[in-house]
Amino acid sequence: MKVQTKFFGEIDLPEEKIIHLDRGLIGLEQYKKYTILYDEEKEDSNISWFQSCDEPTLALPVIKPWLVKEEYNPTVEDELLRNIGELNEENLVILLTMTVPEDITKMSVNLKAPIVINADTRKGAQIIAENDDYEVKYMVYDLFKKKNEEAGV
Repeated sequence: MKVQTKFFGEIDLPEEKIIHLDRGLIGLEQYKKYTILYDEEKEDSNISWFQSCDEPTLALPVIKPWLVKEEYNPTVEDELLRNIGELNEENLVILLTMTVPEDITKMSVNLKAPIVINADTRKGAQIIAENDDYEVKYMVYDLFKKKNEEAGV
């Protein structure tokens, strides 16, 4: 499948790389097909792109939750994930959407509405975590800065 993207141009995407979200993303329900893209120039980057296969300009930066909150464990009603198939440690993929404004010191992730994907069925859903302590705008700039300093970067 040929997919037009804003940041990566036209890409030839095999069917097994397409993730189906029956309900779309919150606020973007009309877009149902996505893929995860990585910036080849920054292979060591922990940030990837959740790219719509239907809308070239819709690409959200995403990150794995344990990179910002090691004990991340969203509580959610089982019913919300029923349509993506049986989840286990091997097939579960969780991504957090990021907001990266011009002033990167205001960079944040959304802990409240993760994207949950079943890698076996290639189905996913964006859910609302019931955890009261999970913020929609969890600030991460200082956290990343500290981790980079500790790693000597």
